[in-house]
Amino acid sequence: MVLVSKYLIPKGFRGLTIFPFVFLLDKKDKLNSFILNHERIHIRQQIELLIIPFFLCYGIEFLVRWIQYKNRREAYYNISFEREAYENEKDLDYLKKRPFWNFLKY
Repeated sequence: MVLVSKYLIPKGFRGLTIFPFVFLLDKKDKLNSFILNHERIHIRQQIELLIIPFFLCYGIEFLVRWIQYKNRREAYYNISFEREAYENEKDLDYLKKRPFWNFLKY
């Protein structure tokens, strides 16, 4: 389910996924197939890790990357879940061929 909410999206971002919802900053982003594909990749990752463990892993990896890079934005872009989503967001068939737990590759 795709919803628009400018209050839930962190500054500098356009979308946020919390299974089963995708929150977008702007209603015109509902028409952006790349943003939606990026968020669908996160939905798949969350399902594979049974939702709560996904957020625990995401948070822990963010903290590790923040310590590693000493920069929040760089830490975010180097989280394995984000690397998979950004690298494959333009491949609209990615989820059809994506192997199970493919984020481990990143």
